[in-house]
Amino acid sequence: MSEGRICLYFASDGYPVHFRRWDAQGEPRGIVLPVHGIQSHSGWFTWSSSLLAQNGFHVLAADRRGSGLNGRMRGHAAHGEQLIHDLRGLRRRALREYGHDLPVILQGVSWGGKLAAAAAILFPAEFQRLVLLYPGLKTYLNPNRLQQTLLRLARQLGKVREYIPIPLRDSALFTADASWQQFIEDDPLSLHTVTSEFLNATRDLDAVITQHSATVLCPVLLMLAENDRIVNNQVTRQLVQQFAPLLSVVLCPQAQHTLEFEAEREPIFARLVNWLVEDT
Repeated sequence: MSEGRICLYFASDGYPVHFRRWDAQGEPRGIVLPVHGIQSHSGWFTWSSSLLAQNGFHVLAADRRGSGLNGRMRGHAAHGEQLIHDLRGLRRRALREYGHDLPVILQGVSWGGKLAAAAAILFPAEFQRLVLLYPGLKTYLNPNRLQQTLLRLARQLGKVREYIPIPLRDSALFTADASWQQFIEDDPLSLHTVTSEFLNATRDLDAVITQHSATVLCPVLLMLAENDRIVNNQVTRQLVQQFAPLLSVVLCPQAQHTLEFEAEREPIFARLVNWLVEDT
């Protein structure tokens, strides 16, 4: 499997964003834009991205600003709108290179499900499919009321660079596989702290998803890990059903969280590929 080619584009405010790119093999079926989790980066998902390319999809997987290969303002984002426009900028880059006649598919992974869902809700004409892989829309690790109040105060007072640990230090939350746990623990690009304003940007995305009257009109695939200790599967599924009338749901038996790190990942991602191929 290919590790992808590392490229660079510039966001609307000039921020340099690194992304990994895989060109489709054979006749292109579409463009997939994976959106990674809060701690991870595009380098965690090279296997599935390469698989998608082998099956006819161009893949552009960006590292979120402040994460992965993007060392500037590490762990920071000003607001949810900024993150959405970063994603839209990557979409424009993809269409310039590959042409405007291909469908664009958002693939939100874990925390990235928030960003992907919010973008699809606000800009439905720009994205033709939405894939949510164990999306962090409703999790067991939410800020309590006091913490939410402190975040609101931090934004009001302009304290945007207060760094807060990400509560995911236990690699066993992501996978039961010891080798992948070691990979996570040794990864120098993993993110372990974020700013208070990044957490407020996350709350901006939550507000779009839960309060916006629009629905995601494109087909949506929701894939959940049965033994997930990060994502609340039941509540997540209920929420997605509210905004996604064209919804397909797959529950992956025995899976922990990060489907990429499952020992039997081939049949899991074969279902994803089949759904995309049938729907494009």
